[in-house]
Amino acid sequence: MEFREAENKDLQAIVDLLHNDTLGAGREKSSDEIDQRYVKAFDLIKQEPNNSVFVAVKDNKVVGTFQLTFIQNLTYSGGIRAQIEGVRVYEELRGTGLGQLMINKAIELAKDKGAHMVQLTTDKKRPEAIKFYEKLGFVSSHEGMKLHLI
Repeated sequence: MEFREAENKDLQAIVDLLHNDTLGAGREKSSDEIDQRYVKAFDLIKQEPNNSVFVAVKDNKVVGTFQLTFIQNLTYSGGIRAQIEGVRVYEELRGTGLGQLMINKAIELAKDKGAHMVQLTTDKKRPEAIKFYEKLGFVSSHEGMKLHLI
């Protein structure tokens, strides 16, 4: 298993992973021709030094992905938080430990950056994901709130 920063050639596979999900199927656009909004977003992410998309690659195939963003704060004496987003594992490899390896990689990268905390959110409609993150030591310490603008 190889973990690396995503490249342009990985974008279609990443979008397919995001789409192949209970909630993602209703909000992501997966087709043979990639929606240019994903291309634009990926280009913008690559331009930000504190924001990266990573892929897990097995046998030259993208089988997992996550986004890791570092947020500089004034709280915690000017600490850095690492935000994990968009964690997805290829359907046939779910339950094999790949997700744990990806989260461990994100935590390792966060430590290397000097982050004092790793945080993530998961939808309440994903009880299996909540159990997964709790098993890895994440604690539901806050009530998250969102306001969708579109």
